[in-house]
Amino acid sequence: MVRERLDSLLATLEAEHRKKPFGDAGALRERVVPELRALLADGRLHAQDQLFSEGDGLACARRLSRQMDAVVETIYEIVNRILYPVENPSTSEHLSIVATGGYGRGALAPGSDVDLLFLLPYKQTAWGESMVEAMLYILWDLRLKVGHATRSVDECLREGRSDFTIRTALLETRHLAGDAVLYSALKQRFDAELVEGSAAEFVEAKLRERDARVRKAGASRYLVEPNVKDGKGGLRDLNTLFWIGKYVYQVEDVKALVGAGLFTAQELRLFQRCEEFLWRVRCHLHFETGRAEERLSFDLQRLIAERLGFSERGGLSAVERFMKAYFLIAKDVGDLTAIVCAAMEARQAKRVPMLDRFIGSLRGATRRRRAIGPFVVENNRLSVRDEETFSRDPVNLIALFREADRHDLAIHPDASRLATRSLKLITPNLRRDERANALFLDILTSHNKPESVLRRMNETGVLGRFIPDFGRIVAMMQFNMYHHYTVDEHLIRSIGHLAALEAGRLGDTHPLSDRIIHTISHRRALYVALFLHDIAKGREEDHSIVGARIARKLGPRLGLTRAETDTVAWLVEHHLLMSTIAQSRDLSDPRTIADFAGVVQTMERLKLLLLLTVADISAVGPGVWTGWKGELLRTLYSETELVLGGGDADLARPARIDQAKARLRGQLPDWSDAEFAVYAERHYPGYWLKADERFRERHARFMREADAAGQSVATGFETDGFRGVTEITVVSPDHPRLLAIVTGACAAAGGNIVDAQIFTTVDGMALDTIFLSRAFDHDEDELRRAEKVAGSIERALKGEVKIADLVDGRRQPRERTKPFVVIPEIVLDNTASGRFTVIEVTGLDRAGLLYDLTTALGRLNLNIASAHIATFGEKVVDVFYVTDLTGGKIIRPARQNAIRKALQEVIQGGSAGERKAEGKGEGKGEGKGEGRSEAAGGPGAGRGARRSA
Repeated sequence: MVRERLDSLLATLEAEHRKKPFGDAGALRERVVPELRALLADGRLHAQDQLFSEGDGLACARRLSRQMDAVVETIYEIVNRILYPVENPSTSEHLSIVATGGYGRGALAPGSDVDLLFLLPYKQTAWGESMVEAMLYILWDLRLKVGHATRSVDECLREGRSDFTIRTALLETRHLAGDAVLYSALKQRFDAELVEGSAAEFVEAKLRERDARVRKAGASRYLVEPNVKDGKGGLRDLNTLFWIGKYVYQVEDVKALVGAGLFTAQELRLFQRCEEFLWRVRCHLHFETGRAEERLSFDLQRLIAERLGFSERGGLSAVERFMKAYFLIAKDVGDLTAIVCAAMEARQAKRVPMLDRFIGSLRGATRRRRAIGPFVVENNRLSVRDEETFSRDPVNLIALFREADRHDLAIHPDASRLATRSLKLITPNLRRDERANALFLDILTSHNKPESVLRRMNETGVLGRFIPDFGRIVAMMQFNMYHHYTVDEHLIRSIGHLAALEAGRLGDTHPLSDRIIHTISHRRALYVALFLHDIAKGREEDHSIVGARIARKLGPRLGLTRAETDTVAWLVEHHLLMSTIAQSRDLSDPRTIADFAGVVQTMERLKLLLLLTVADISAVGPGVWTGWKGELLRTLYSETELVLGGGDADLARPARIDQAKARLRGQLPDWSDAEFAVYAERHYPGYWLKADERFRERHARFMREADAAGQSVATGFETDGFRGVTEITVVSPDHPRLLAIVTGACAAAGGNIVDAQIFTTVDGMALDTIFLSRAFDHDEDELRRAEKVAGSIERALKGEVKIADLVDGRRQPRERTKPFVVIPEIVLDNTASGRFTVIEVTGLDRAGLLYDLTTALGRLNLNIASAHIATFGEKVVDVFYVTDLTGGKIIRPARQNAIRKALQEVIQGGSAGERKAEGKGEGKGEGKGEGRSEAAGGPGAGRGARRSA
């Protein structure tokens, strides 16, 4: 159909030209471009229709490539016959049009570049230059992205000799139009002069190039927004494997790699299945976006899942099932990579250090072959004695990884390959085998490198087969912005983080964990609990509850004692508790600490839960753990330790207040006793219990300076690199709107509040320290930003700006959080605190949300005693401790319903309790990690916003 239309067009143009010659190239383009553009558009629509009906991505890419072949060939014929015909061409008046790169492979994605080589016999001539220019102008007028080069055969070989990117492009070429003899000469000389004898050099260059590409796109194949083309486990990895195979074995088609001995027939089918799936996803991406989009971002994942026909099933949404299929394919690509790696080593086609780097194990000099039980060590890698190693004793499938861990050895790709082929040997009998389970427990609790060994087990398929519940979450993605990795990768990374803690490598970041980790009694239980804490994700029932049941079943099988098994089950069931309490409850409220201590019950459990929480949060993804979260967890730990140790937090408070005052007095030797006594009386008891000791001296001097200068409103700022926050201290006359104004001013200035210590003095002054997440690495830049935010706060407090307008100016369309659905929920709880009603607001995060909520609460005539803001990706959980204007709890159902309704309007898109247009706002800092803002309670400390901001 396409060819017929093009042939007809060419014949028509020639007839028109004979009747009335086209005046110039511009006139010819005006005539031909609209028809070619319509043909390409029709071809794309047909290709998309076929993609939906056939479900074959590679067939779609090849169909688009054939269409482009016909168009390029026709353009050549039009230009050659009509514009620049040559009756008797000289030896230099020859031109060959060659497809290179991905287009040269005969596969073209809808939005991909058209890579062309204009091949000349010698140097450029006027005729050749005119031909190339005329063709390119037509291609550009067709709005095609054309990657092109004009070279002679000698130039191609010279450039290819020094540049492996050009050499790779020349490796995959196809003749499209023009002089076929010229193209044949290039192919023959390329094979003879560049390929022959250079396999090792080429392989090493390609693997080095792959390493750099993967580092740029993301080193893990389990990143939840993967790059289909350049990411680890993506199409480029498959391309690299074929380039290596083609270069080394001199084959033209991937099927020939079976005959060459690189792949088995089964592995070839795996290669083809991976290639087709990735091409299908890529073509749908390009068609859906109308551009060469290669990243499966959150907003596209749901759309592509729908286009591919995935549906909700078994507790997983359609998009989660699609992404699991994607990550399983990426894993298969990794398996194929290891296979090619092993084959290249066997041929000695690449140097050992590059191979080592490629599979993640740099080693020293090669050791001589030696035996370790049923295994042998070759080139610093652990391998099997023969093909029957696993079938003779299936326990060896686990022992392989235990010996690799014990001797700190990489596993030879041949052994990994055999393990994958032997998965059927992992039967219920092997899972019940005491030796096998003891070996696995040794791996999991190893003092060496459990993370890397578990990852090898996972990549071979052994881990998911030996622990079937783990197999269910392999490659499982959680469709949210909080988790950066698949569930299996998160669990393995959390084990690595715990091992690093135990090895003493993270003491500076986690000082409390570093101090207590060697004092625990249930080390094995901790590692098993961490390995299992998310193992029940993706099920319809609460994963913590189901996970605890799995723990009770698996513990005895692994050889844990009854006490250890109970501890594992408890930790799995409560693995979110400490993080939730620390980030969303008032840690100065005695009821909070008492309730938490009642669940934990023992110091051993408290230690274990802290260590598990630290490892869990740290393994979520880069930037999720912050020093501020560590401080919150340490505060909760120390308060709970006091209760579990037999003390009563409430009874101890008077003594703690006296101690705090005494310490501050010692830090102010230049103050008189009378002056200090007056200052101390300005603060309510809550200040002395809640204010961080590091800030008390700063507060005292700051307020003294403001008083001396006669300033009713003053700000100061510092930055804290360790905790990753910038601190802004504000002193101002207290008034009901103050909390909303401060939060609004921060939002308007682009500041993301992660915490705040907010106090009111007896004489009616507000003393607030606001903590913002740092935006810059260098202190100088960050302090300039802090000055801007502090200035914004001062102007807002002085009434120089209208804060509501400034906040609205910061609202942006919710592009980042648009794909996500968070069901709004408003919960009022009168049991969580002795003095306050606790309001918990859950919904989709956006800029200015804290300002909107605090303003709405003020309009409801509520005093805010403390506020706690936690952000989990796109989801925000804001908790407010409030009273009515008389200082009492919110009891009446009608009043509670009014609060729920008003806050529901805010969380669904309104501003300060009034509905705004849909689509305003976006997640704070794109929601990476949890934030927390709290205001200390106490007599007179309640803040509301009783009038409109």
